[in-house]
Amino acid sequence: MDVISVIRTKRDKGELSPEQIDWVIDAYTRGAVADEQMSALAMAILLNGMNRDEIARWTAAMIASGERMDFSSLSRPTADKHSTGGVGDKITLPLAPLVAACGAAVPQLSGRGLGHTGGTLDKLESIPGWRALLSNEEMLHVLDTTGAVICAAGDGLAPADKKLYALRDVTGTVEAIPLIASSIMSKKIAEGTGSLVLDVKVGTGAFMKSIEDARELASTMVRLGTDSGVRTVALLTDMSTPLGLTAGNALEVRESVEVLAGGGPADVVELTIALAREMLDAAGIKDADPAKALADGSAMDVWRRMIAAQGGDPDATLPVAREQHVVTAPPPAS
Repeated sequence: MDVISVIRTKRDKGELSPEQIDWVIDAYTRGAVADEQMSALAMAILLNGMNRDEIARWTAAMIASGERMDFSSLSRPTADKHSTGGVGDKITLPLAPLVAACGAAVPQLSGRGLGHTGGTLDKLESIPGWRALLSNEEMLHVLDTTGAVICAAGDGLAPADKKLYALRDVTGTVEAIPLIASSIMSKKIAEGTGSLVLDVKVGTGAFMKSIEDARELASTMVRLGTDSGVRTVALLTDMSTPLGLTAGNALEVRESVEVLAGGGPADVVELTIALAREMLDAAGIKDADPAKALADGSAMDVWRRMIAAQGGDPDATLPVAREQHVVTAPPPAS
């Protein structure tokens, strides 16, 4: 097996064999395949696509590159959410503590910025002291004691994806549907959650510009999750305009806290509650009311405990930009 033959197969619109996929993922993870060679393969996949069998095998190979987590010791059912991202998409921040307040355990393994979108971890790191990197033992402890954890995936979880994720961002291959689907689902399946809700963004501010591409990505990921025994559903949501009123790490944390306090922009509140209901239903929790948990402060209580458990100060003043420029709208013409 050699990498040139693998690249040529996909360059010439052929189907990669299971053996080719297993070999190239393993070799790239070990460093035997160079970044420029994997870049060429990623571009060939972007241009020529993959069929269902190829995507399933690629995802399985990425899972097999590392460890798999086990949450069977928890007393609550697990539910997770993933968004494909967009401008102002801070939904994970209020959503994880909200779902935990309603009775599920939320092991939210999140990422950093990809393309033009800010990452959940980048946003939370604007809170003084907050730590994204937790050991598996620390993650389980936070999850068990607070009901929710938002942290980075450990080095042992799908390490092949960690390398490929960074490569896609600098090679113009972020939008490749097979690579998006396998990247997201390899981490989520290896993570060990029992159920998963996917928020697939579509519109001018999303990776998926058309409803057709968004549907293809959503159905691909749902199929991958279902075939692996994870209860998986997907929502297509609009990203033609930014979510909420803010974009920027500390600004989005501040807006998320407003939502947890019972306020915040209507679109952020609406999507947070809609995704919470889907997550609770997928986890088998039928009688909880996420709108009530926002109103009565119980979601805020989980937020404060979760932030503190990861070293953050929920009462700390969030940073502001060193340079500010106020743009004032002119008065209406008389």
